[in-house]
Amino acid sequence: MTGDRASAGPLESSTDTTTDRTTDTTSGGRPRVTVGVLAVQGDVREHLDALRECGAHAVPVRRASELAEVDGLVLPGGESTTIDRLLRAFDLADPLRRRIAEGMPVYGSCAGMILLADRLVESHAGQQTLGGMDVLVRRNAFGRQVDSFEADLDVAADLGGADGSRPEEDEERRPLTAVFIRAPWVEELGEDVEVLASVEVDGVNRPVAVRQGRLLATSFHPEVTGDLRVHAMFVRMVRESRDAS
Repeated sequence: MTGDRASAGPLESSTDTTTDRTTDTTSGGRPRVTVGVLAVQGDVREHLDALRECGAHAVPVRRASELAEVDGLVLPGGESTTIDRLLRAFDLADPLRRRIAEGMPVYGSCAGMILLADRLVESHAGQQTLGGMDVLVRRNAFGRQVDSFEADLDVAADLGGADGSRPEEDEERRPLTAVFIRAPWVEELGEDVEVLASVEVDGVNRPVAVRQGRLLATSFHPEVTGDLRVHAMFVRMVRESRDAS
């Protein structure tokens, strides 16, 4: 067992209000970005709801054909060994690695952070990650599910408003309440990885939110708190990536 909390089973159904991408626009007239949520396990519905509140066209992704249609992807929490096994069983692992290598923005929450890591501490035998982020991640770093906790985090300045806009330079940053459930942390990171938030453990600051280019990862579950800043940042990343292509 790895990653975070045990969640709904594989291929959990989610309500999807899919619309034609050519007519689905923002209030400013621009086509919405389409952001997928990997829907083999985890808090799929909660991530879909948060992304929609941030102005994205959000859809569940269970097949390679669905993956091909999205501008960005969220890897939700769950159990990373189970998600790894299901990705391979449903022939999604290799298409996902290709999209990541091609520069598709991806956000990984909790188990999703583990999946994005290039390296793991004490991984299960045969466990694979998707990789792409130059980090060494320790699974279940904060303990078992009974050790779950909340913490108010000081966050980096580039977390924006709920509409995905960039914050004003003089905007006061309020703490981000984060929920940690069997959460990982980052033990080592490459020089291109930016730390967005950390938690102090025994006098050591452990990164729990990191970004490398178009990849974003958190140890915690922003989808359960109602604070949309992490999802808004990711939607902004997806929009900027699409506009640059």
